[in-house]
Amino acid sequence: MVDFMTDLSVVYDNWRYLGGGLLVTVCLWVSAVVLVTISGILLAVARTYGPPWLVRIVAFYVDTMRSTPLLVIMVLAYFALPLAVGVTIPAFPAALLALTLEASAYACEIARAGISSIRAGQMSAGLALGMSKAQIIRKVILPQALIRVLPPYGTLVAGIGKNTAVASVIAVPDFLQQSTVLSSQTFQPTEIFTSALVIYFILIFPVTRMIDLLYRKVERLGRS
Repeated sequence: MVDFMTDLSVVYDNWRYLGGGLLVTVCLWVSAVVLVTISGILLAVARTYGPPWLVRIVAFYVDTMRSTPLLVIMVLAYFALPLAVGVTIPAFPAALLALTLEASAYACEIARAGISSIRAGQMSAGLALGMSKAQIIRKVILPQALIRVLPPYGTLVAGIGKNTAVASVIAVPDFLQQSTVLSSQTFQPTEIFTSALVIYFILIFPVTRMIDLLYRKVERLGRS
């Protein structure tokens, strides 16, 4: 145990290098969560209230993304998409695009489950009061629905955080990529990857707990 702690000096000595990768990971995670949250809500509304042709398109997209490994999506976004559009895409935007495309499908279904849990009578009541359908969705249905789905949303946020590690396969200089490079240079994979595990846990666990605590505080607002 003492030897192991002593060998952690490789982490201390290279904290700037690893810290740079950690910053990239956090930026990728936060950016993906923001984009996934917005796109997931829009897709859920489109699949629930949209015209039949739009519902079919969204359903096909959701089923396709949920049936395709993230690794495949990320590799295609980085290598195949530039060939298709004729424009070189840097690794970070390609990873962000892949994460957003894949996770938005799950966010859509989470949000749709929340919308479907709202009693249909609330839409009828809003229309009777002279509200437009868009106003009812925005001011009545979505606020309740989004509160109800906070627990699975927290799981999704944690999953996105862990999935950022896949970006290392397309050479995004994230925390896992930097850890891998450092491990190959120092031949101390046990110390480096154990430290990486702990740091990922420290990074993700508090976020999931905060979302859970938030849900407990606002849970009553989602009841109808």
